[in-house]
Amino acid sequence: MRLFDLAGKTAIVTGSSRGIGRAIAETLAEAGARVVISSRNQDACDAAAAAIRANGGTAAAIACHAGDKAQRDHLVAETRRQLGPVDILVCCAGINPHYGPIEEISDAAFDRIMATNVRGLLALASLVLPDMKARRDGAIVLLSSIAGLRGTRGLGGYAISKAAELQLARNLALEWGAYNIRVNAIAPGLIRTDFARALWEDEALVANRLAATPLARLGEPEDIAGAALLLCAPAGRYITGQTIVIDGGVTAAS
Repeated sequence: MRLFDLAGKTAIVTGSSRGIGRAIAETLAEAGARVVISSRNQDACDAAAAAIRANGGTAAAIACHAGDKAQRDHLVAETRRQLGPVDILVCCAGINPHYGPIEEISDAAFDRIMATNVRGLLALASLVLPDMKARRDGAIVLLSSIAGLRGTRGLGGYAISKAAELQLARNLALEWGAYNIRVNAIAPGLIRTDFARALWEDEALVANRLAATPLARLGEPEDIAGAALLLCAPAGRYITGQTIVIDGGVTAAS
């Protein structure tokens, strides 16, 4: 469909060798985009990109630690070299080195969270800005979390960074809208990924979550990919500065 056609577009998806990022990258490739698979591990990136190419898509594999400036610079420069100027940026990479009461988080852990989950996103978005400004068109999607919308036990530092991502999307949407650049966020609930394994393998936690979820199931990575496609495609051309919550109804019920 024309409204979801990404033919001729180049998309960087960070954190895309597995989980939500990979599901989004595969969906963008199916819609015709040239996709860059990026995460810290080059072998994992190679495998995910190969799977897209085996399915008829176009994909490159460029490893990058989202919290490292030199690696971010290399990611964007190499994307331009291999696939051309960047039209779409989807930021799925994130870290959470601390689980427990927020007063116990170390300065180093808090700084790492904010440097990767917030500062790294702003820096990467700023790197692709010239490409989007030149064409007066672009789409940026930040993967946040419902943890950024409400208080949460044990994930306070992570939640603060996710709340900051929501504000980052609003601010960039305001500042870059004049160039027809759309910036939005997606806030998933509990999704069955390796990143959230400690949560969904906790039987008591899952039982409580399911009881509070109108759709009565956990999310899967594919449940997020459709919204990302909407925000990146012509169908989402008048959506900016928004947060789409995808949580099976948890926040509505609570």
